[in-house]
Amino acid sequence: MPVDFSGTWNLVSSDNFESYMLALGIDFATRKIAKMLKPQKVIEQEGDSFSIQTTSTFRSYFVQFKIGEEFEEDNKGLDHRKCKSVVTWDNDKLVCVQTGDKKNRGWTHWIEGDQLYLELRCEDQVCKQVYKRA
Repeated sequence: MPVDFSGTWNLVSSDNFESYMLALGIDFATRKIAKMLKPQKVIEQEGDSFSIQTTSTFRSYFVQFKIGEEFEEDNKGLDHRKCKSVVTWDNDKLVCVQTGDKKNRGWTHWIEGDQLYLELRCEDQVCKQVYKRA
């Protein structure tokens, strides 16, 4: 049985976020604001169905998906691009591949202890974030 990601998670660290946002084509002012934010994630998991709500004082983002089923993701509130996404299990990690106008785009989530790790990828940039269970 895969790991249960359900819970509320608060950002504690973010490495290489600005370079990741630059690779996405996010404008200067938005990057400066986003770097200062400490978003919170609320993940609800029922079997292979997920909803992830990421909220901050600046923007919020919501995504729902089922493992292995491709869906159209509207990244409104992020880089405003649409892409085709599919999330799969890789052992106890959630791996998302996003297909669109940016190469090598996607993310990976995994849990170690009471921390949620998120690796964001776009083009040749990788951002690593760590969240702690609230």
